[in-house]
Amino acid sequence: MLAHPDAERAPRSGAAPQPRPFFSVVVPVHDGGEAFARCLEALARSSVGDFELVVVDDGSTDGSGATAQAHGAQLVRSPERRGPAAARNLGAREARGEVLFFLDADCEIAPDALERAAAILAEDAGLDALFGSYDDRPRAPGLVSQFKNLFHHWMHQRGDEQAGTFWAGCGAIRRARFLELGGFDDRRYPRPSIEDIELGYRLREAGGRIRLVRELQARHLKRWTLADLVRTDFVRRGIPWTELLLERPGRGGELNVRGRERLTVALGVVAVAGLAVGLAVPPALAVAAAAAAALVATNWSFYALVRRRCGLHYALGALPLHALYCCCCAGAFAAGAARVAVTGRGNRRPA
Repeated sequence: MLAHPDAERAPRSGAAPQPRPFFSVVVPVHDGGEAFARCLEALARSSVGDFELVVVDDGSTDGSGATAQAHGAQLVRSPERRGPAAARNLGAREARGEVLFFLDADCEIAPDALERAAAILAEDAGLDALFGSYDDRPRAPGLVSQFKNLFHHWMHQRGDEQAGTFWAGCGAIRRARFLELGGFDDRRYPRPSIEDIELGYRLREAGGRIRLVRELQARHLKRWTLADLVRTDFVRRGIPWTELLLERPGRGGELNVRGRERLTVALGVVAVAGLAVGLAVPPALAVAAAAAAALVATNWSFYALVRRRCGLHYALGALPLHALYCCCCAGAFAAGAARVAVTGRGNRRPA
């Protein structure tokens, strides 16, 4: 986390003070490649031109720092690779803007995104943070990539406008509030994880307000593999999110952990378990089929979205991936709860 929520740094001796921008767009990057270049090109097409762009090079070896400089960014280099939470904190310390707009290096922001965010924050002075979602036209081809990116879009589009969490892939927070909270917990989350969710929880517990703006969108450029999906949903998000929820009784009514989503997870697990048992006990296949049908019915709007964007064959292919996601969630909850039971970490909040 940020060690010192210090005030604005004084300008160098003899240097003329620069106008303070409303937005500082902070982009952490590690070997961003072509996607990072597209991210910066999209920012250049923004309808808002007077923002500060701060790129934090988190130990890249592919020349991402040079790419950032070629696009006019203020480049901040991390002395070693420390993960996106630490990189964002470093960028926030260097930023001058009133509002920090965090953007992932593999996202193309919509041209009107900054303008939308600025209008909302200017109109509602008591709003501390806001975030959006991926759009419904992910760039990477293939079933896994389309499923994962469309699922994220669908989940956020159905979220409550008065949000209980935060998303740093495309989200803004007032810099003073961010520094007051100590930024992201980079000690607890040295790798990509739920550092933004945890920050959102702390902000809400401190009396802050967060808004989900569905129209604030960015296109995700990431190509997902099956291994990426399992590692992310089980290790990087599922287990730490379980630990976080057990530390904060009463949380968990938003996005992926709402009651409806818990029912979805149960249906997915029953479908997979019924299929596995059915290989030896055929009557169990009927249970698997019923659970799968209920899974689709409960999440019909998602399957309709996949069919509309990718075709019927992708919508059918999304079913086993959705069931796998449910099993990852269930397994992560069991593993996280067991770890809390052993360590006792869930009985206290982290310092």
